Amino acid sequence: MKDALSPKAAEIVSHTRTLLETGGYNGFSYADIAVRVNISKASIHHHFPSKAELVQVVVALYRAEAREGLAVLDRQLDDPLKELNAYVDYWSTCIRGGTSSFCICAMLAAELPLLPAQIVEEVRGHFDDLTSWLTAVLQKGAASGQLRLQGPAADEARAFMASVHGAMLAARGFGDPHTFHTLGQLSIARLVKTA
Repeated sequence: MKDALSPKAAEIVSHTRTLLETGGYNGFSYADIAVRVNISKASIHHHFPSKAELVQVVVALYRAEAREGLAVLDRQLDDPLKELNAYVDYWSTCIRGGTSSFCICAMLAAELPLLPAQIVEEVRGHFDDLTSWLTAVLQKGAASGQLRLQGPAADEARAFMASVHGAMLAARGFGDPHTFHTLGQLSIARLVKTA
């Protein structure tokens, strides 16, 4: 999908993603994008007739990128504990380096009751994608004896995902990017089977 975007549309999408990460759906307008991209609001409407359509494209691309990233972890690591650590380390690096401080779908989830239906569908799709991946990783880890689950793998996956998103929020709230790494590692440690 990203390849189908013109260079200007791709630039609009990139800036929209940053704005979503910072303030969510209601935290920006086409005027904010126009300033960042240095084009008129009318030109943005040429590429994306509505804000809902623009955000849907951004989230769909985000989902595709996340699915590919998770698939790479599966292929390259094929070890449940290493995969969980790599997932947390990815976000730690993004948060510390300032390249991405928050999952845009977690940010949008807070606004779900107010969002257009097509965006709600994409956000829920991301949560489903991530839950499916985490469930498979946790099942594999439990089967190999690496991880200890206290409940069904799908519930544990949701709990882990909630912990990661909560750690993002805590890092932002405390103004300390290292908070995320500490809390993420605690979430993993709770799953590790001890002798």
